Amino acid sequence: MTGITGWLRANLFSSLSNSVLTVLIVIALVLLIPPLMRFLLIDAVWSGADRDACLASDARPEVGACWAFVRERLAFFIYGSYPIDQRWRVDLFFVMLAIGAAWLLWLEAPRRDLAAAYLFIVVPIASFVLLYGWPAIGLAQVDTALWGGVLVTIVVASIGIVASLPLGIVLALGRRSSMPAIKVLSIAFIEFVRGVPLITVLFMASVMLPLFVPDSWSPDKLMRALVAVAIFSAAYMAEVVRAGLQAIPRGQYEAARALGLSYWPMMRLVVLPQALKATVPNIVNSYVALFKDTTLVFVVGIFDFLKTIDVAGVDPKWATPVTSATGYAFAAIFYLVFCYSMSRYAKDVERRLDVGARE
Repeated sequence: MTGITGWLRANLFSSLSNSVLTVLIVIALVLLIPPLMRFLLIDAVWSGADRDACLASDARPEVGACWAFVRERLAFFIYGSYPIDQRWRVDLFFVMLAIGAAWLLWLEAPRRDLAAAYLFIVVPIASFVLLYGWPAIGLAQVDTALWGGVLVTIVVASIGIVASLPLGIVLALGRRSSMPAIKVLSIAFIEFVRGVPLITVLFMASVMLPLFVPDSWSPDKLMRALVAVAIFSAAYMAEVVRAGLQAIPRGQYEAARALGLSYWPMMRLVVLPQALKATVPNIVNSYVALFKDTTLVFVVGIFDFLKTIDVAGVDPKWATPVTSATGYAFAAIFYLVFCYSMSRYAKDVERRLDVGARE
C-alpha cells in the first residue's frame, strides 16, 4: 500500500476500467515512441551541406530527420527575409520582450507596476522603431514584407495577447451594460466576430479594408493582420471575462455599493479582480489557442514561422522525402515549448491564487 506499488495501485490500477485504460495507453506508447525516437534522434542526420546527406543509400538504408537542413535554414526560420546586416535589431527586440515578460510574470519581482508600463508602453514603441526603422535616428526602414519566421509569429501573438484582454474586458462590460445602445453594439460585435472563422476576418481585413479607405491611409499587410487578430481574440476574450463576471455573487456588487463605490471603482477594485482570478485557466487557454492560430496569417501572404518552413522545404538544395517532415517536427517542438510554458506558468498562478488547486 506504500511506495511505488501503492502509487500504481492508487492511480493506475485502482479499478478495472483504470487498469484497462492504463494497459491500452502503455501499448500505444510502446507502438508510437520507438519509431518517433528513431526518426528524430537515432536515424537522424545532424550534419551535411545539401540533400545528398539526407538521402537513403546502400550504406544507410534508413534515414531519419534531416536536422542539417534545419541548422542551415535556422536564420531564415527566425528572421525571414529581414536584411542580414540589420538582424541585430530583431535580436534586441527579442531581448527587450523577454526582459519585460520575465519582469512582469515574476510575481515576487519589485515594482511590477513599472514592469507593466515597460511591457505595454515602452516595448511596443521601441519595438516599432527598431523593427520598422526610423531614418531620422539612423535606422534604415525595413518593409514589413521582408519580415518573417519567428519574428512575425512573436509580433502577431504578442499584439493579440496584449490587446485581447483589455478589449475583451471593455466588450464584456459593454455586453452587461444597462445602456441599450452600448449593450446592443457590444453583443452585435461579439456575436459577429465569433460567428466567422479567423481566416474570414483576416481576408476581410486584408482585402476589404483597403476598399473603404484612401490608398494613402491603407495600412500595410502586416498591420491589417494584427488588427484582425486583435479583434478576433478580443471577441473570444470578452466571453471568457463575461463568464467570470457572472460567477461573482450579487452580494459583492451590493457590498461595493454600500461602501460608496461608483461603477468604475467597484469594477476595478472589487469585481474584476475576482472575475479575472476565477477565469485564469480560460484566459490562458485562449492565449494558447491564439498563439497557435497565428499560423493562419499565411493565407493573406504573411511569412510566419510555419510558412518559412514550407518555403524552405521545397528548396531543390534540400528537397528529400524527409525534409518537410523534419521542418514540421521542428515547428511542433517550437509550438509545444511555448504553449507548454504558458500552461505551466498558468498552473503556478492558479496554485498561488488557489484557483483550481485540486487537479
